[in-house]
Amino acid sequence: MSESVTPPQQGPVVDADAKNPTTKSAAKKEAKRLEKEAKLAAKAAKAAPNAEKKAKAEKAKKDDAADVPFVNTTPKGEKKDMSQPMGAGYNPIAIEAAWYDWWSAQGFFKPESTEKYFPLKDGEKRELFVVPAPPPNVTGSLHIGHGLTTAIQDSLVRWNRMLGKETLFAPGFDHAGISTQSVVEKRLYKTSGKTRHDLGREKFVDTVREWKDESVTFFPSAKNGKIDDGYRYQAKITNQLHRLGGSYDWDRVAFTMNETLSKAVVETFCRLHEEGIIYRANRLVNWCVKLNTTLSNLEVEQKQLTGRTLLNVPGYEIKEKFEFGVITSFAYLIEGSDERIVVATTRPETMLGDTAIAVHPDDPRYKHLHGKFAVHPFLDRRIPIVTDSIIVDMEFGTGAVKITPAHDPNDYEVGVRHNLEFINILNDNGTFNANAGEHFNGMKRFHARVEVVKLLKEKGLYIETKDNPMQIPICSKSGDLIEPVLKPQWWVNCKPLAEEAMKRASRIGAFRANYGGDTGVLPISSESKELNKMYDSLMPLDEADCVTDQRR
Repeated sequence: MSESVTPPQQGPVVDADAKNPTTKSAAKKEAKRLEKEAKLAAKAAKAAPNAEKKAKAEKAKKDDAADVPFVNTTPKGEKKDMSQPMGAGYNPIAIEAAWYDWWSAQGFFKPESTEKYFPLKDGEKRELFVVPAPPPNVTGSLHIGHGLTTAIQDSLVRWNRMLGKETLFAPGFDHAGISTQSVVEKRLYKTSGKTRHDLGREKFVDTVREWKDESVTFFPSAKNGKIDDGYRYQAKITNQLHRLGGSYDWDRVAFTMNETLSKAVVETFCRLHEEGIIYRANRLVNWCVKLNTTLSNLEVEQKQLTGRTLLNVPGYEIKEKFEFGVITSFAYLIEGSDERIVVATTRPETMLGDTAIAVHPDDPRYKHLHGKFAVHPFLDRRIPIVTDSIIVDMEFGTGAVKITPAHDPNDYEVGVRHNLEFINILNDNGTFNANAGEHFNGMKRFHARVEVVKLLKEKGLYIETKDNPMQIPICSKSGDLIEPVLKPQWWVNCKPLAEEAMKRASRIGAFRANYGGDTGVLPISSESKELNKMYDSLMPLDEADCVTDQRR
């Protein structure tokens, strides 16, 4: 018996790409779809040029709006009119305009305004928060660093003001000491051919004030009688601080040469002297001949020389150039014999202030000279031969070192150790004084350098001059060569300040150590360990800092 089998039902036959069914109804639907797509494509193609034109027109409209310069129509000191439509794009000038003048006019930055907005309850006492802004120098304009610090300081001030504290952000300007003197002197000489000495102290101080206040009668241009834009400093700085939005009380603006601040400086100086922090001592200073003042180490730049270099020096003829980057060897005769001892120096003129020759106590070449004297070739001066294992390296040069205690920092220490004579041979104006001998008295220092070498050659004591890579100290203000000179000056005792800084750094290190950290100021890393060592080495435990910029 056989069974009947029903064959499986099959769907419509589909094309190989499985998209277009072969039934009549499916084909009809597909035709309609394609027709619709064609119409849409035609419409899009027709609209594309118009859309592109519209986009270009809108962009041009925006560009035209952006090109229109913003004009602040708000009267000075009045609240900004916010009813006008906003600009198409962000324009900081438009956004910031008028607000600062209104804030100032409303007295929002005055300490007295706190009571108005944050009245006290019975028995409450208001806290004070005062920040005297570090005064920028009036010799220039503000830079990005000022912008950063102003933003940080003003944020703290505004936050404490919002906490209801009686808050003051006091603005001011610094006269900048030798920087201002240098700028004013140059301009004064350029415009009138006069120096500060021609004017006298009081008149020169008045001239500095006129310059600071942007007087239109000071430093006029030879052509149009207008003040040079480069000297509109205080007004420019004030405008910059306004633009930064600093919430200063401008009714309390100060200048460091004002009488009240000058009195405060004198009072502070006297107190520090009484406390032993500031003291008077005869020590080596960085002396700038051009500016006639002492400089701190931070105001001295080191110029690197790779070898023999001819340089112009301020105060000399522009065509005159002097030799630097070389070391000159010459000989001293030993007293009572024909024996000679050879020394070397990068500053031959300083031999006029030599008061000793140092040799190493273990150097067999000079043991027979211990305690003896050399004879100065140009002066009636006996020069003792001393032994010093600190400054002398037996393997370097001849193993003998000339010592000029009054004109070299290392030699100064030798002079202290051996109780040597300190002979200053330099006048404040860069000429040599009577201690250098009659022949050199009144001679300018670098002319003396040339003359010393010439006379050494004549006496047969000159040995050689050869290239010597070295650094020379340059005044960052005037470009003059710095002279180490022994002078009675005021000094700051840095030891207690450094010790306190070291203590605090140690506490921070101890805190980190308790949490698995290293001891030191910075978090653990190979770089931070090196920086911690550098921090320790920079602490001037045994050093004093000279009080510089002393006007005469």
